[in-house]
Amino acid sequence: MGPFQNGWTEADVEAMLGRGDPAELLYVPIAVGMNAPDCDRKWAEDICLSLAQHPHWNVRGNAVLGLGHIGRTCGELDEPRVLPVISAALTDPNEFVKGQAEGAAAMLEMHAGILVPGYDGEQTRAILAAIEKLRNENEI
Repeated sequence: MGPFQNGWTEADVEAMLGRGDPAELLYVPIAVGMNAPDCDRKWAEDICLSLAQHPHWNVRGNAVLGLGHIGRTCGELDEPRVLPVISAALTDPNEFVKGQAEGAAAMLEMHAGILVPGYDGEQTRAILAAIEKLRNENEI
């Protein structure tokens, strides 16, 4: 995925953060978020929280989605620090950022039972209900 290869290290991430190139940075929160159980969750959260303030919309949006991945893969988050960031991103002026925030909120609700203030999880709950119905009918 982008500049990340199998076997990347925290030092690789720190080097990318130091370079500050948005073309690289947009991959960082996804990589650390999806691999948070293999590294320090707090470190991954700190990176995503920092990048969620980035001026480039793609970096900012992926940082918010990375927070959702951390909650999904670890089953927990530092909610007092993370939830306000995702909530604020739900009203970001950029549509991509808003969409990534909705994805993060849906992941948190679905996989960790964490509700993000300001997120209307009606669609997520409808999908979960449909899946449960299919399971009960032995369709899946």
